[in-house]
Amino acid sequence: MSDATSTEVLAQPSTDPITLTAAATAKVAELIAGEAADEVLALRVAVKSGGCSGFNYDMYFDSEVAGDDVVREFGDVRVVVDAESAGLLTGSTLDFTDGLSGAGFHITNPNASRTCGCGNSFS
Repeated sequence: MSDATSTEVLAQPSTDPITLTAAATAKVAELIAGEAADEVLALRVAVKSGGCSGFNYDMYFDSEVAGDDVVREFGDVRVVVDAESAGLLTGSTLDFTDGLSGAGFHITNPNASRTCGCGNSFS
């Protein structure tokens, strides 16, 4: 017998290609604000063939959005993912850490069966 307060019901996985943590959102917003661009910039997250594990993550600022891109907003940060990469990233999380062991962005991808030591490559 279960009661209404039990933890039997699990949260549904995210269908977004990628979710940004608060730390990642703040850092991306800071970096975009530092760009002297005349156009509105979004963070584009993509997956490219290559790397020691098969695929590489690619992140850069982009002012263009294609018709089949997946667009999500996290606060003031717009994230754009191309349709092909979206399938490889579904449910992923982008985080930013700044500590003694180094600063940087890190993607946690539940679809990756293997990752390399650098964290930029997966299969």
